[in-house]
Amino acid sequence: MSALYILIPVAIALVGFAIWLFFWAVDSGQYDDLDGPAHSILFDDEDPLHKAGIEQAEEQSKQDKPDA
Repeated sequence: MSALYILIPVAIALVGFAIWLFFWAVDSGQYDDLDGPAHSILFDDEDPLHKAGIEQAEEQSKQDKPDA
Protein backbone atom coordinates (compact mmCIF):
# COMPACT_ATOMS: atom_id res chain seq x y z
CA MET A 1 0.00 0.00 0.00
CA SER A 2 2.84 2.38 0.76
CA ALA A 3 4.23 1.81 -2.76
CA LEU A 4 1.10 3.43 -4.22
CA TYR A 5 2.02 6.69 -2.48
CA ILE A 6 5.15 6.75 -4.64
CA LEU A 7 3.88 5.14 -7.86
CA ILE A 8 0.80 7.33 -8.34
CA PRO A 9 2.69 10.67 -8.27
CA VAL A 10 5.41 9.20 -10.49
CA ALA A 11 2.80 8.02 -13.00
CA ILE A 12 1.06 11.40 -12.96
CA ALA A 13 4.41 13.13 -13.50
CA LEU A 14 5.20 10.86 -16.46
CA VAL A 15 1.81 11.49 -18.06
CA GLY A 16 2.26 15.22 -17.56
CA PHE A 17 5.72 15.07 -19.14
CA ALA A 18 4.37 13.06 -22.10
CA ILE A 19 1.58 15.61 -22.68
CA TRP A 20 4.06 18.50 -22.47
CA LEU A 21 6.40 16.71 -24.90
CA PHE A 22 3.56 16.14 -27.37
CA PHE A 23 2.47 19.78 -27.34
CA TRP A 24 6.09 20.92 -27.66
CA ALA A 25 6.51 18.70 -30.74
CA VAL A 26 3.32 20.04 -32.32
CA ASP A 27 4.27 23.66 -31.62
CA SER A 28 7.79 23.23 -32.99
CA GLY A 29 6.47 21.87 -36.30
CA GLN A 30 7.43 18.22 -35.98
CA TYR A 31 4.14 17.10 -37.54
CA ASP A 32 3.79 19.75 -40.26
CA ASP A 33 4.77 17.73 -43.32
CA LEU A 34 4.38 14.00 -42.92
CA ASP A 35 4.02 13.16 -46.62
CA GLY A 36 6.85 15.21 -48.14
CA PRO A 37 9.80 13.06 -47.02
CA ALA A 38 7.91 9.88 -47.89
CA HIS A 39 7.32 11.07 -51.46
CA SER A 40 10.73 12.67 -51.96
CA ILE A 41 12.46 9.29 -51.71
CA LEU A 42 10.60 8.18 -54.84
CA PHE A 43 12.17 10.84 -57.07
CA ASP A 44 15.75 10.47 -58.22
CA ASP A 45 17.62 13.77 -58.35
CA GLU A 46 19.77 12.65 -61.28
CA ASP A 47 17.02 11.08 -63.37
CA PRO A 48 17.66 12.20 -66.97
CA LEU A 49 14.00 11.65 -67.88
CA HIS A 50 12.88 14.09 -65.22
CA LYS A 51 11.67 17.48 -66.49
CA ALA A 52 14.80 19.22 -65.21
CA GLY A 53 17.00 17.01 -67.40
CA ILE A 54 14.85 16.86 -70.54
CA GLU A 55 17.67 18.09 -72.80
CA GLN A 56 19.96 15.35 -71.53
CA ALA A 57 17.26 12.75 -72.14
CA GLU A 58 16.74 13.94 -75.71
CA GLU A 59 20.46 13.82 -76.42
CA GLN A 60 20.70 10.33 -74.97
CA SER A 61 17.75 9.09 -77.03
CA LYS A 62 19.37 10.48 -80.19
CA GLN A 63 22.56 8.61 -79.38
CA ASP A 64 20.73 5.36 -78.63
CA LYS A 65 18.80 5.28 -81.93
CA PRO A 66 20.64 3.51 -84.73
CA ASP A 67 20.99 5.43 -87.96
CA ALA A 68 18.64 3.93 -90.53
